[in-house]
Amino acid sequence: MRRLTLPASLPLSRLLAVSRPALWVNTVGPLVMGLWLTGHLWTVHPGLLLLVVYFTLPFNLLIYGLNDLADREEDALSSRKGGWQGARLGLGEARPLLRGILALNAPFLLALALLLPPAAWALLLLTAGLFTAYSLLPLRLKGRPFLDGFSNVAYALPLALPALVLGRPLPELPLAALMAYAVGKHAFDAVQDIPADRCAGTRTVATTLGARGTALYALIWFGLAGGLLWPVSRLTAAALWLVCGGMALALLLRPTPVRAARLYLLSIVTPWLVGTVAGVPLVYLLARGLEP
Repeated sequence: MRRLTLPASLPLSRLLAVSRPALWVNTVGPLVMGLWLTGHLWTVHPGLLLLVVYFTLPFNLLIYGLNDLADREEDALSSRKGGWQGARLGLGEARPLLRGILALNAPFLLALALLLPPAAWALLLLTAGLFTAYSLLPLRLKGRPFLDGFSNVAYALPLALPALVLGRPLPELPLAALMAYAVGKHAFDAVQDIPADRCAGTRTVATTLGARGTALYALIWFGLAGGLLWPVSRLTAAALWLVCGGMALALLLRPTPVRAARLYLLSIVTPWLVGTVAGVPLVYLLARGLEP
């Protein structure tokens, strides 16, 4: 009988695939936007520079690596896993992946503990903790309807890090708007996984509300996000309502997981679309030496 040998480590290409590079914008984007909002876009701060690097492969490997480890049963039933939308872990990859997550995250976290002010360091730990609690026991927030979406406010928290690092006022309305957007987007994206989650016995906001109810739920959160942005940037609020509200309405008109899967590509690029609309005026103001 041929003896099964388990890999001691995973190659970099496999770690990259698990980290879902197409979704890195969800962590790097809020951090850069937060830096824009401080009015110090070109500030060279070692802690902020290291945060930008950390929020690429290492941090996303923590987010999605732990998620893939916890969701192996659901992923085995999901036709969209195994490609750019998420890895499907093979036999013997769990322990090497855990070692890879630890090896890439621990040095960054230790260095950032020395470079960041205590408040920024605490917020970074809270962000990492929420993502960990989403996937892993004992909390496993993914399996707790509504808490699963609320925990995704972790995607918004990097927006506040530059202000805490540079001693600037927190961007309260943009932060609240991004939190509302994150809750809505989580719900919207979960609709396509309703069949696989139900087969695996995982309760989510989408399996609880159904496709139609979840589409309406996401639409409400997108509406709130735009409302919070309105006093800051009417153009950005309108873009969010148009893009995110539009895709939620499209799902509401035809509420099926198949429809949600077809709209998922639009969901992925919404940070790019809305972020570009928000970023152009900010760059203009900064170029003229004005506060954003």
